[in-house]
Amino acid sequence: MEETVNYPKASIIILNWNGLKDTIECLESLKKITYPNYEVIIVDNASSGYDVRILRQQYGDTIHMIANDQNYGFPEGCNIGMRYALGKGTDYLLLLNNDTVVAPEFLTELVKVAESDDSIGITGSKVYYYQRPNTIQSAGGKMRWWLGYFEPYGEEEDVGQFDDIAERDFVFGTSFLIKKKVVNKISFLDPNIFLGVDDHVYCARAKRAGFKVVYVPKSKVWHKAGASRAKAPQFPETQALIKKAAGGRGYKHLYRLFRTRFPPVVAILPLTLNLSLVGDLLLYIWRGEWQRIKRGLLRRLKRLLRVNNKSQLPH
Repeated sequence: MEETVNYPKASIIILNWNGLKDTIECLESLKKITYPNYEVIIVDNASSGYDVRILRQQYGDTIHMIANDQNYGFPEGCNIGMRYALGKGTDYLLLLNNDTVVAPEFLTELVKVAESDDSIGITGSKVYYYQRPNTIQSAGGKMRWWLGYFEPYGEEEDVGQFDDIAERDFVFGTSFLIKKKVVNKISFLDPNIFLGVDDHVYCARAKRAGFKVVYVPKSKVWHKAGASRAKAPQFPETQALIKKAAGGRGYKHLYRLFRTRFPPVVAILPLTLNLSLVGDLLLYIWRGEWQRIKRGLLRRLKRLLRVNNKSQLPH
């Protein structure tokens, strides 16, 4: 007698903002996935062109289109799609960047791992750079809480060093599977964040609520990193919101993140280290990685110099 395979319903939520070409390439790659029980929800964040009309014409009933009346930012845009999917009785919510291309097994592997342990609340893919298809952008990461440092695993060629399923402090929101019960317990992404640390904050909240966040190496996606931000200068209002997310508002959200771990006064310390050169220096000294100290300090200095133009954390 053959074993019955369970395929819970998964809703793939893709946020589009003036990214028609990228969204189409992403949707074409989704046509090849092996998972049999899924829907695709496109949330258009008030694109200025004909993105909504073209996507409806080209994909018809194979997608559900939600056309927002304004650009709500990444978290709230995703929340709108998540609310729709939950209202239709989905079991899993897959947040997928529109500037990605996915491997056929990417969703199957995410769901398989999530189903293997009731305490797993979020699973995340191995994310490669689209332009450098064997270079890992993210294999999840670890929070160095006292140093105020987000330590992503990746930024290196894939030679099998991140091939094990592993619990993480965070996985990138580029490809991010959430169980329905996580949303039922901790609610949605923070709508006050326009762009930036939303995935880190959500993972921290989920872990604090008792859920595991797990990296799944067999789930592979390729990401055109920075594609959305590259368009921003063409749209001054959105560019202004991104700058605010990188300035005072961004620091406020970072502080809220550290508040998930520390009392109010203590949370100021990791926030200060996150914004200073000291954070990188302490991290590399603690790990004994002397060759990386110079490189790390230069990278942090460059980030401080451009903080008014970009959000702190790339997606």
